[in-house]
Amino acid sequence: DLQICQHRAPTCCTKKMEESYQAAVRRERTQSIQALNFELKYMIVGHITAFQEAFESLLRFAENRTSSLFETAYRPMAKEAAEPVKELFTDISLYILGAETTVESAVLRFFDSLFPLVYSRLINPGITDLSEDYTECLRLTRQDINPFGHYSKNMVTELSKSLWASRMLSQALSLGIEVINSTEHAALSKECSRALVKMQYCPHCQGLTLIRPCVGYCLNVMRGCLASVSELDAQWREFISTLEYLTNEMAASHELEIALSGIWSSINEAILHAQLNGPQLSATVDKVCGQPKQHEGNLSSANIVPVKEVTGTQTFVMAHTSLNNKRREFISYMKRSRTFYASIAERLCDGDLVMRDSSTCWNGEDVV
Repeated sequence: DLQICQHRAPTCCTKKMEESYQAAVRRERTQSIQALNFELKYMIVGHITAFQEAFESLLRFAENRTSSLFETAYRPMAKEAAEPVKELFTDISLYILGAETTVESAVLRFFDSLFPLVYSRLINPGITDLSEDYTECLRLTRQDINPFGHYSKNMVTELSKSLWASRMLSQALSLGIEVINSTEHAALSKECSRALVKMQYCPHCQGLTLIRPCVGYCLNVMRGCLASVSELDAQWREFISTLEYLTNEMAASHELEIALSGIWSSINEAILHAQLNGPQLSATVDKVCGQPKQHEGNLSSANIVPVKEVTGTQTFVMAHTSLNNKRREFISYMKRSRTFYASIAERLCDGDLVMRDSSTCWNGEDVV
């Protein structure tokens, strides 16, 4: 009653053993593909981690530098500006990791929050009553009167351009992991599992436990079983080319690093622009939002924050170097894996599975 290992000679197998063999080949095939995928997946996951660590390090440096700008140059508003600064860099980080947000919305939201502070602490430092309604009016007015000139728009343009490739690379790497995971669990067809049993275990039914499949026979069976997986070849090659393009875009002129480390400068220029145009801004705001309560004299010392030195330059340089080295190492490895899916049958038939350099092997029917 054998269904797969039918042979004219007496056999040691039963139908139940054939079913056990089918379960075994399914398990072994999954394990073999997982073993092949392991190095590739390890490299991608490792690069995702290294990229995120280096990026977070750059981001922290840029955030510290921006905070130091307020604490040294704009101390009257430093305490209140801390939260908008933190939100800006959190939004940038989320954008890189693929969140449904944009660089433009993050930057403009930051300047919306910044304008009430600049207006009440620098342009009109005598304002005492900054109610929620008045603050909200200032936020909304920012969009119409554009107190920060072209600097806010320039910051959007520079950051969008440099962060785009980083965001795309992050998403592409995650997609690569998804593809690899899906191939590991691709279901074997009934015909395939029968063919694998015939190739690997039917010799056992004849007592031939040491004989192994012929190379050509193994390749034919594996190619048939993995036809759907090997169809990924063209798309995988294209995927590698895209990764190469994105890493080159990120490396070009070190745009990512320059854009992040230059955020504080853009904000500084924007604030200076608003201060220079203070009288015109005040006249417009008075018409739209009304005149707030004012008092004469100096600001409360509660708003004064101790000066901190800008630190972290060494960290920035190290993160920058680390990111560049990782990029080169990673893309070099990925380029070598271009033929990964085209050659998967050959790789599975390599090693201990087949008989090499021997005059005898199993061809599916007999020893040849």
